[in-house]
Amino acid sequence: MGCAISGLAAKSEFAERNLEDAAGAAAHLSQDQIQIIKDSWKVIRDDIAKVGIIMFVRLFETHPECKDVFFLFRDVEDLERLRTSRELRAHGLRVMSFIEKSVARLDQLERLEALALELGKSHYHYNAPPKYYSYVGAEFICAVQPILKDRWTAELEEAWKTLFQFLTGLMKQGYQEESDRQRQLALSPKERPEKKNTAL
Repeated sequence: MGCAISGLAAKSEFAERNLEDAAGAAAHLSQDQIQIIKDSWKVIRDDIAKVGIIMFVRLFETHPECKDVFFLFRDVEDLERLRTSRELRAHGLRVMSFIEKSVARLDQLERLEALALELGKSHYHYNAPPKYYSYVGAEFICAVQPILKDRWTAELEEAWKTLFQFLTGLMKQGYQEESDRQRQLALSPKERPEKKNTAL
């Protein structure tokens, strides 16, 4: 495939990174890393539709089980049909738009955290489980390397990995919060934990 992290072991390691300290990951993005992400995004942005399609075709190729989340693509075996799918292009653009918003908020951590948490909550309603989130970051990295050519460096790869680690950690947190909230709503009033009345 020509991607430095396209090997299954490397992808698995990237996808299984410990995401418990997601906020710490973003806090550890140095100003230099933030700047190189922003600089690289200026180049990537010119090809966002192409990157979005490549990213998802690769995702379905390397992790076919991910197609189960996508009702429209569940039974599509022909990757060429996927490459020309308007629906896949639209979804790829939505994901790229999220990445663009994330890059724009790199200097506004609270806004970036809120954005990723909300996306995780919405993915609960799409029945898109958290185990797949990390794969998208790995496929994004593979999709943008050829576009960035000699601009791609080990430092840039680490910066993007750190950003995706942060985003996927928060999305997982948002998914879990929404799952817990829905479970609470489903309980009968008798089963819900009592809230203490603190009014005087």
